[in-house]
Amino acid sequence: MGKPCKKVIIIGGGITGLSAAFYTKKQFDEQQIPVDITLIEKSEELGGKIQTLRKDGFLIERGPDAFLARKLPIITLTKELGLEDELIGTNPNARTNYIYHKNKLHQMPLGLVLGIPTKLTPFMKTGLISPIGKLRASLDLLLPKKKNLEDESLGHFIQRRLGKEVLENITEPLLGGIYAGDTDTLSLQATFPNLVEMEQKYRSLILGMAAGMKNRPTSGDLPDAAKKSMFLTYKNGMSTLIEALKEALKSIRIIKGKGVTKVDQRDNGYQVHLDDQTKLHADGIVFALPNHHAASLLSDVESIHLLEKVNYVSVANVSLTFDKEDISYPMNGTGFLIPANEGTILTACTWSSSKWLHAAPENKYLLRCYVGREKDQQWVKWSDEEILAKVQKDLKDIMGITATPNSYTITRAMHSMPQYPLHHLEQLKKVRENLKAQKPGLFLCGAGYEGVGIPDCVGQGKRAAEQMVAYLAVN
Repeated sequence: MGKPCKKVIIIGGGITGLSAAFYTKKQFDEQQIPVDITLIEKSEELGGKIQTLRKDGFLIERGPDAFLARKLPIITLTKELGLEDELIGTNPNARTNYIYHKNKLHQMPLGLVLGIPTKLTPFMKTGLISPIGKLRASLDLLLPKKKNLEDESLGHFIQRRLGKEVLENITEPLLGGIYAGDTDTLSLQATFPNLVEMEQKYRSLILGMAAGMKNRPTSGDLPDAAKKSMFLTYKNGMSTLIEALKEALKSIRIIKGKGVTKVDQRDNGYQVHLDDQTKLHADGIVFALPNHHAASLLSDVESIHLLEKVNYVSVANVSLTFDKEDISYPMNGTGFLIPANEGTILTACTWSSSKWLHAAPENKYLLRCYVGREKDQQWVKWSDEEILAKVQKDLKDIMGITATPNSYTITRAMHSMPQYPLHHLEQLKKVRENLKAQKPGLFLCGAGYEGVGIPDCVGQGKRAAEQMVAYLAVN
């Protein structure tokens, strides 16, 4: 008599859910345990925020345009999908990034990591920080480390170590593309735990970051592209990853265009209700959903309300195409970031055709502009025409662009950027402990939990799969 077939349901078809499905199938196959996997996605498309528009020779990313090259979960998945040769790094001749400050684009000082200088000479020469601000930042070399290891906000931490100017003029704009959040409320331990460890080990962030740059781990078996570039994408856009996952998951059941309305516990597992009245049985479920959606389906779990403390900010990106002759500004870098105190609608602009040599035809420019911060959500009420006009005004003021773009693509990512509150990791641990005790076989993963980047989401999907296999192997 063979092993009984296990039924696994994965709710959510973004990169986390697809990764969870891929690794669930892979690991059950390796252990020769029969499994029936169903993935449910409420929208009509898989991939979540990852969407590449391929048009007229342009690769226009409507969601993330890259991932950190040295985060192994995404590299491992890329290899397993046979996509290693598709990896491509940033333009090696466009390493400069800029920050807009007092009506001028300032080159970001060499050696800056999250606003922490690893090379003092370029930092001392920058116009981004006043002489008094530089003196305050240098106090990091003398200040004692924090004795109390209780969580604090990211903003409080950077200001405590390096001062208010570094926080407002460098760190906050750098983080804008990652969280679009308020550093005064973001949990340090949930966003950058390595900084906590650095302060404890080296006392000074400047000394710790400099030591970290010297003692960086060797590249090991990283692909060549990852050894040469901090960020990677795929030659035919980020959707390459989603398309490869869909191909690898052709043998599982995928339900699109239907949402989950309720999850009931049964003696023999769980019953999942869809909005078309369909009912599905599951021995285990992965919730690859935003926190508030997961909380609504698990409302009877003790402390589940803690998930709703994670606020989601709305952002938009506006991709513009131009003829090269229409822009006289020297596009000799990857783009620029804008501190919140500059009063612009733009939060950043990526010179995509300079950053990625494969993103546009040779005689064209592709710019990607970003709108939306936690403290600035007024744009949500604007029409596309209003957003475009305000973005063009900022580009004219900053770069002198007066030409009308050949085309534009506006992507509204509503409630898409999770903001980890203080003590987020402690609260998440409590929720998971209660979930394990009250509803065994249910697992949470996604951007709202333990990392917002694509590699973080892939890693969480894989861990959820491992937990599922371990649970169902004995239940």
